[in-house]
Amino acid sequence: MKQHPRAFSFEFFPPKTPQGKAKLRTTWQQLAQLQPRFFSVTFGAGGSTQQGTIETVLEIRSAGHEAAPHLSCVASSKADIAAILENYKANGIRHIVALRGDLPSGVAMAGELRYANELVAFIRETTGDWFNIEVGCYPEYHPQTRNAPDEIRNFKRKIDAGANAAMTQYFYNPDAYFRFVDECEAAGISIPIVPGIMPIGNFSQLARFSDACGAEIPRWLRIKLEGYRDDAASIRACGLDVVTALCDRLLSAGAPGLHFYTLNQAGLTSTIWERLGLNAAD
Repeated sequence: MKQHPRAFSFEFFPPKTPQGKAKLRTTWQQLAQLQPRFFSVTFGAGGSTQQGTIETVLEIRSAGHEAAPHLSCVASSKADIAAILENYKANGIRHIVALRGDLPSGVAMAGELRYANELVAFIRETTGDWFNIEVGCYPEYHPQTRNAPDEIRNFKRKIDAGANAAMTQYFYNPDAYFRFVDECEAAGISIPIVPGIMPIGNFSQLARFSDACGAEIPRWLRIKLEGYRDDAASIRACGLDVVTALCDRLLSAGAPGLHFYTLNQAGLTSTIWERLGLNAAD
């Protein structure tokens, strides 16, 4: 595995209520003490959370931390995306996560830019090298991928279009990540590929997320978590053990950092961080 400097990051979604905003503020302030490379904030398809995304990013930046808004192209026009990019530039944002996104329910048209590589190319065409661009990738394959070579080819298109780094969909089988990185390197992809990490606190929620995005919950883990039924404390304890061990193996083998899907909560991510013995700005 090619060596890259470690980069740790934490992902949030923009809250919709005053209570949610207050909760997220407490969360990012707690996680900021770990001094991650950056925070990222998701973006609803078609710009449905655009205002919340920019507000959250600017609040985090105003406290002196790097924040990267997500930007999806599905169900959006080039003019819409260009306006969003100009707004980000005007606010001094230099880091962005470029994704295709999922088509909103009831929307038939995908938009002028159909794939993430087209979005990356458009960002480069309109803003040059202003943005550091992150993209997504799928060690266990995107749900719409027809075969393994397609997955690598689609990913490489994003890199060739101008992406600087990537973060993966979450997974619980480290061998899937190692195999994917090996295949990427064989295809000439040399950017950092940071593993996406989903802490486990609620099994039914995790199962729902995983069924939707194609992330595999290994059979042994699914049966174990199902066996705890409504025992939230046991699910949490098991999840902490499993995810900490996963992170430890990934970092020990040379993974270039970790990207935590926090679900706007600090507790599980902070505990995993402490168990790994990571230092601030590690």
